[in-house]
Amino acid sequence: MNYRIGDIVTGKVTGIQPYGVFVLLDDRHQGLIHISECQHGFVKALTDLFKVGQQVQVVILDIDEFSGKISLSVRALQPAPAMTTYRHRKHYWTNRKLHLGFTPIAERLDGWVSEYLGLMEKHTDD
Repeated sequence: MNYRIGDIVTGKVTGIQPYGVFVLLDDRHQGLIHISECQHGFVKALTDLFKVGQQVQVVILDIDEFSGKISLSVRALQPAPAMTTYRHRKHYWTNRKLHLGFTPIAERLDGWVSEYLGLMEKHTDD
């Protein structure tokens, strides 16, 4: 059979390793579902998700032209999880009343230099 990237195929789980799951696609082709492509989120143990002999539907992510290795994904067939408020990050400014904006450094450099020189003169006079 001639496989292409993006094809959705059904295969049989032939082996489970800590890094991924091997899937037999036909008599001559086998692919790997990397642990990151097994499901959305954290995967504690692949043996909780897959069993040897189980039929799985996968999508072909990549086919290495040189080695012939086939990368598979189950996660790509699942709907993306909804973003919870926990996942949204809010940015809080340290001082909201200070409105400096995005002034280029070159515009402010002269003021900083004169301020620093004034402080240095004050310390040398003491």
